[in-house]
Amino acid sequence: MIPNGPVIRCVGGVVHDADGRLLLVLRTHDPGRGQWSVPGGRVEAGETDRSAVHRELLEETGLSVIVEGLHGRVLRPTPTGTYEIHDYACRTNEVALFPGDDASDAMWADTATFATLDAEHRLTDGLADCLRAWGRLPRSSPPR
Repeated sequence: MIPNGPVIRCVGGVVHDADGRLLLVLRTHDPGRGQWSVPGGRVEAGETDRSAVHRELLEETGLSVIVEGLHGRVLRPTPTGTYEIHDYACRTNEVALFPGDDASDAMWADTATFATLDAEHRLTDGLADCLRAWGRLPRSSPPR
């Protein structure tokens, strides 16, 4: 797809809990509507990436996070522009999720759940590949 329109700066937060599970949200809007992804969204005018990550995670999951380093950048072309997404490592001591805003659901995904979502093509395009390249896949399995 040849992108039209502007480049839209976005951020995402890559968060693992103490058990190594990965925070995922079910996207309500495009791009990626109906698919699981890391929480995030557009950077608003005058906002830093860090403040945007903090705001987006609070809005989409109810979690307050500490934003750490940048993992990488992803480009997602759409018919109306290109989303330039900067994904940051985040940490939190909170575990209770309250999906809202652009997320219709949220979960802590263990290794098996993430692999199932990936195999069923229920993750946003390229998410598993990026997380694998960055060494940020879930690191846990469900309790036995």
